[in-house]
Amino acid sequence: MPANRAFDDAVSTPRFRSMRLDDIPCVCEIENEAFTTPWSAEAFRNELTQNHYAHYVVLEHEGRLAGYGGLWLIVDEAHITNVAVKAEFRGRGWGEKLMIRLKETALFLGAKRMTLEVRVSNLRAKRLYEKLGFYGVGIRKEYYTDNREDALIMWTHLSSDSDRGDSA
Repeated sequence: MPANRAFDDAVSTPRFRSMRLDDIPCVCEIENEAFTTPWSAEAFRNELTQNHYAHYVVLEHEGRLAGYGGLWLIVDEAHITNVAVKAEFRGRGWGEKLMIRLKETALFLGAKRMTLEVRVSNLRAKRLYEKLGFYGVGIRKEYYTDNREDALIMWTHLSSDSDRGDSA
């Protein structure tokens, strides 16, 4: 990383906040950039207004939306729905920060475990999730509708030190 970018990142630390309805256009822009089968604006609107299990956060950098993530909390289990960082902000560790924030949110809300699905071909994401304490438990055959790719099902146990990749 160039020295000036490291300095810029240190000076202007991104911040988290809850996702709002007026964030949806920017979230959809990131969603379209990151995924081959993106969620629609209506899907996010329903998540924010109708789904009582849903909790979404955005990551802001200098007043701009840089990423977002969401989870569903059902009893004591959290299910990651989406996590994405805008392309121009990737490579700064902000996807990891989003995942840590989602784990902290789930723990605060009473979750004991967390799960997600990831494309079997997405090695970068799988490495990140493993670093954060997730482990593979099975495969969902032909889970992704765009190319019928399998998904790896991953779980982690949540604890106060789970954001460092430790599992209880």
